[in-house]
Amino acid sequence: MAFQKAVKGTALIGGGAIATVFGLSQFSQYRNKHGNFVHVQAAEAVTVPIKNHFPTREQQILALQTTSEFDVLVIGGGATGCGCALDAVTRGLKTALLERDDFSSGTSSRSTKLIHGGVRYLQKAIMKLDFEQYRMVKEALEERANLLEIAPHLSAPLPIMLPVYKWWQLPYYWFGIKLYDLMAGSQCLKSSYVLSKSRALELFPMLRKDKLVGAIVYYDGQHNDARMNLAIALTAARYGAAMANYAEVLRLLKTTDPAGGKERVCGVRCRDVLTGQEFDVKAKCVINATGPFTDSVRKMDDQEVPNICQPSAGVHIVMPGYYSPGNMGLLDPATSDGRVIFFLPWEKMTIAGTTDSPTDVTSHPIPTEEDINFILNEVRNYLNADVEVRRGDVLAAWSGIRPLVTDPNSKDTQSISRNHVVTISDSGLVTIAGGKWTTYRAMAQDTIDAAIQAHDLKAGSSKTIGLQLQGAEDWSPTLYIRLVQDYGLESEVAQHLASTYGDKAFEVAKIAQVTGKRWPIVGKRLVSEFPYIEAEVVYGVKEYARTAVDMISRRTRLAFLNVQAAEEALPRIVDIMGKELNWSEQKKKEELEAAKKFLYYEMGYKVKSDQLTDSSEISLVPSDIERYKKRFHMFDKDKKGFITILDVQRVLESISVQIAENTLHDILNEVDLNKNGQVELNEFLQLMSAIQKGHVSGSRLAVLMKTAEENLRQRVVIPVDRSGGGL
Repeated sequence: MAFQKAVKGTALIGGGAIATVFGLSQFSQYRNKHGNFVHVQAAEAVTVPIKNHFPTREQQILALQTTSEFDVLVIGGGATGCGCALDAVTRGLKTALLERDDFSSGTSSRSTKLIHGGVRYLQKAIMKLDFEQYRMVKEALEERANLLEIAPHLSAPLPIMLPVYKWWQLPYYWFGIKLYDLMAGSQCLKSSYVLSKSRALELFPMLRKDKLVGAIVYYDGQHNDARMNLAIALTAARYGAAMANYAEVLRLLKTTDPAGGKERVCGVRCRDVLTGQEFDVKAKCVINATGPFTDSVRKMDDQEVPNICQPSAGVHIVMPGYYSPGNMGLLDPATSDGRVIFFLPWEKMTIAGTTDSPTDVTSHPIPTEEDINFILNEVRNYLNADVEVRRGDVLAAWSGIRPLVTDPNSKDTQSISRNHVVTISDSGLVTIAGGKWTTYRAMAQDTIDAAIQAHDLKAGSSKTIGLQLQGAEDWSPTLYIRLVQDYGLESEVAQHLASTYGDKAFEVAKIAQVTGKRWPIVGKRLVSEFPYIEAEVVYGVKEYARTAVDMISRRTRLAFLNVQAAEEALPRIVDIMGKELNWSEQKKKEELEAAKKFLYYEMGYKVKSDQLTDSSEISLVPSDIERYKKRFHMFDKDKKGFITILDVQRVLESISVQIAENTLHDILNEVDLNKNGQVELNEFLQLMSAIQKGHVSGSRLAVLMKTAEENLRQRVVIPVDRSGGGL
């Protein structure tokens, strides 16, 4: 009864305000319906032929070296840079792009994975009467609809729950969310709705029940960010753009304008990072789309130019899928320090974030323990007390750098703009900075429009609205069934391939290896609990992957889902890539070490391993210590004070269990803190203490030793697969 009254009150309070924006919504719907017609026109107006396949990286490098002059040269292979390249090439401009690392290696692969207008920005727009924020939300909602349309295999609508714990908040949030729907007009994904307490708990059973009044559910989009970025890059390459990753810009080239006597940027000197070869690339217009590195490229043009980038670090963590429902996210609109936290299902895991703190610009941002614990504490505030939120359940963690900017064209140059900024220097360098993932296409359109005007390039209007990306053309929600039926792939693997490669999934399936089993017929997995298969590594090389890090983080998303699984897959990945790229044994060793270093520092392995160190406190009661000592001495029969692989093998043989030696080595290495090839008693007690405190979960050694102890009496099978637990 109280809930019904609240809903009625909500309608009365919000009704008048909604009426005031009704005219705006009607205009929006008309504009969007008209916009749909423009979508079709824009996509069909592309006269540039598209190739069936994209060129090899070697062919792209050759094109960069042999083309006398490009119309447009983009620096930066993130979402915005690749968007600029796609916009330019589909207008008929001769286009090139250089990225010193891999496509999407920076901020574009480290997002919250949402395609959204920004509910929090709408709140600020209303509270502060900020028209710029309103405009940004409006633009983002339009771009959200377009992105879901042009890459349906990589994106989908996601319901997000906003739990309400105070009665007065219900009308307040309801009005804001309804306005969000209205701003989207006919492009609203699905209408938001109010839930009672019981219904909210039914849909999100992990939610904290105490003082829960009800909830509001609204819809935004979600995507696979790195794969989306790559799809934009590959689409541009198929339209004829010369796209090269691992091509570093060393300096800008300039020439003197004979008409005005001014220096003008006319290209770049670059280096092929993989071969060390240096060469010049000439272009009528050079575009700086380097995100957090915006100022470093601007200073190549003019050392005296003031910085406009205000970098901010955002940390995310990934936890097991059981922390959230399979198809319902959660928004915490007001954390303990005023920030917003999203708690979302993603790739059958749960992603939580983000933080927002000033940082230095770096190519290798590292998540901190402080940020990880902040997110965990906020998650605890919203989950039922029955759900123990453990530090050990953090499977991966990463930090991304947001390139917030101050507008140099604004009178108030100190104010940070949440929107994007396009500037043109005296020498003609075009810079695009700021903005957000969702609006990459609009940012690219504005950039190329500005470049055409500033450099008098001959091209028409943008053609990218409604332009389908790589894999979208013949994709359908049931495409995976054909993969199962035609190739004999597991259903889970087939669904993964369809949602990653779209209609190109058949190309991956064709090169999948025969398993030798009755089922599945083809498709050998890289690790048992994830649907990534070995054929994807071969195909990833065709998609310009050139390092093991490219493969575990951006062609597959293993590093972002579970760093231990990624580390486990690395040897096989390196072997396959080595064969495809003719790597020497030394090169394979270097790649393996570089990828492990990436996992250790950038994907949260280090902060997790710091939970169990030589100095870790042992906080066990005496009875537990005695119990664990007895278990340890079952393996350490000689009372050496440590156990080795031989000790474990001896116990397993006594109970007729066989485990491969390399697997045993990996199991012991997880606990061997000083890396001396053995596990001391103190290390074992530290492990058990950390497990009790929730700092470590899913330790294979702990499970193996406990099960072995029981097996001596009951003779049960010992599981040795890595669990779904934490790092």
